[in-house]
Amino acid sequence: MQGRFRIGAVDRSREQIMPKMKTHSGAKKRFTVTGSGKVRRLKAYKSHILTKKTSKRKRNLRRPTTVATNGEVKRIKRLILA
Repeated sequence: MQGRFRIGAVDRSREQIMPKMKTHSGAKKRFTVTGSGKVRRLKAYKSHILTKKTSKRKRNLRRPTTVATNGEVKRIKRLILA
């Protein structure tokens, strides 16, 4: 054995590689991708001024929904799955 280096080992520390893309932290908190590839989000209008909203409306706001627009889905996936 010669010193600490293997014979024929390649030093890749000086190689130019592209940096990894970082996940968008805001999108990470707001969206999840389902197993089938759809993007799930929570509904808005559930944080305040709830007294004038009916119980049925507030109950329906609890459930998550999917993002409907294909373009938006593409953009959100790009942010999350970077």
